[in-house]
Amino acid sequence: MNDLRAQGHLRPHRTSRREVDDLLQLAERDLADAGVAAISTDRRFMTGYEAAVALATIPVYAAGYRTEGIGHHQTTFLAVSMVMGDEASDLADYFDTCRTRRNANAYDRVGSTSKMEVEELVDVVGTFREMVLAWVKANHPGLAGS
Repeated sequence: MNDLRAQGHLRPHRTSRREVDDLLQLAERDLADAGVAAISTDRRFMTGYEAAVALATIPVYAAGYRTEGIGHHQTTFLAVSMVMGDEASDLADYFDTCRTRRNANAYDRVGSTSKMEVEELVDVVGTFREMVLAWVKANHPGLAGS
């Protein structure tokens, strides 16, 4: 964390239960939207990815940090694995790989994401959601919902 702070990618942040609840609601909305079959698989993937970013932000905020500057999604995934430890490291790596795909979908090409990739991402994000909620409850119970 100190390296990310020294590089200007993280700054101190004090979160609230309201902010955590708002991020969780964003993630839940994005997960639901990622399941809408009428939307392109590219857009569904991008929306599922945004759910992962919102969820990863929760432990980072709870630990007292906020990302800053260029590459804040990448920083979020680096920071969440530091905050949550080995439990989240593999998922953070997976989401960072998804970040590259999301960027290509948003800026470079159309039709490069399969339905199976969307379903996998949504499934992994669902698992991550449960991990984040359990971590918050165990480590920052005042920020945990009911």
